[in-house]
Amino acid sequence: MKSRISTCAKAALLCVALLSAQAQAQAQAQAQAQAQAQAQAQAQAQAQARVAAPAIRPGELWRDDRGEHINAHGGGILKLGDTWYWFGEYRPKDAVPGRRYVSCYSSTDLVNWTFRGLPVDMGPPGGIGANWVLERPKVFHNAKTGKFVMYMHIDGPLDPNETNPRMAYQLARVGVAVADNVAGPYTYLRSFRPLGQESRDIGQFVDDDGSAYLIFESRPTKGFFIAKLSDDYLDVAERTAFIGAPIEGGALVRHDGLYYLLGSALTGWAPNPNQYATAKDLKGPWSGFKDIAPPETKTYGAQSTLLLKVAGTERTTVIFMGDQWRPTAQWDSRYLWMPMEIGDGRLWLPRPTEWSIDVKTGAVRLGP
Repeated sequence: MKSRISTCAKAALLCVALLSAQAQAQAQAQAQAQAQAQAQAQAQAQAQARVAAPAIRPGELWRDDRGEHINAHGGGILKLGDTWYWFGEYRPKDAVPGRRYVSCYSSTDLVNWTFRGLPVDMGPPGGIGANWVLERPKVFHNAKTGKFVMYMHIDGPLDPNETNPRMAYQLARVGVAVADNVAGPYTYLRSFRPLGQESRDIGQFVDDDGSAYLIFESRPTKGFFIAKLSDDYLDVAERTAFIGAPIEGGALVRHDGLYYLLGSALTGWAPNPNQYATAKDLKGPWSGFKDIAPPETKTYGAQSTLLLKVAGTERTTVIFMGDQWRPTAQWDSRYLWMPMEIGDGRLWLPRPTEWSIDVKTGAVRLGP
């Protein structure tokens, strides 16, 4: 009798053990299935993100909401709320002789741009003939006055009747225009030489404290200036710094308490190795200049126009904005935008590749 009971007990224990093992196996299988499902869902989400993520492709045709190539060369960017506004030289193939244009585009992701029109469409300013120049428009928003103020390089021959294009860079001034709305229209006010100096290529900078500055190249001094704007932004108030280096296409950014100043050599339409310097104070002293890319690449065929800072919730990204000029087909000039490697006094432009940015977090992903 005891033997029968013992045998039954053993059988029961064996059944319990088998059931327990089966339950464990089922639990493990369910856990593995859940893990596989989660992995598949994550992979699918990542794949969808890769497909959905808007990408910037340096050097390629960059189309706006109309399907047309963005025409905003030598440009600048102003951010209002969650929207960026890109202003630039509008150089159509069928431009009306004697007229010059500034275009405006808007975007909430820095990739997809909506054409907002031509906030500037004008003939030669008073006293300047039809052989004139309007370049590198930069727009500031003055919080005190509520006005939008556009600076631009205005130039032309000393003789308004001169028609030789090579003589169109003698006046060397900045022009100022103002508007009530960011997309214009802008009313042209005047042109002048800031600080009494010749001014050709210009750049813009707004510091962390809201102070606005104009950067301008002055050929006779073999250098360029950083000048603080007046309270209403309609004039240059004071000289902040002079950097004795023959550089144009000036761009400036502040990152982790250090100023990075970038520019290109004076080679006209031809690309060259863009270089940068650093300083702890805008007034200097400034370091020597260093290359931002392997010099043999000539900045991958681009010329600097702006260093755009995107301050996200996770990181701050600084974007190099450059123009790849096509002087014989200016309407087809391209853009090189790339996130910079920046920090501890180093500024470096990676080899151009497709990339995307999350403008909310500031995170960047390189490659398709």
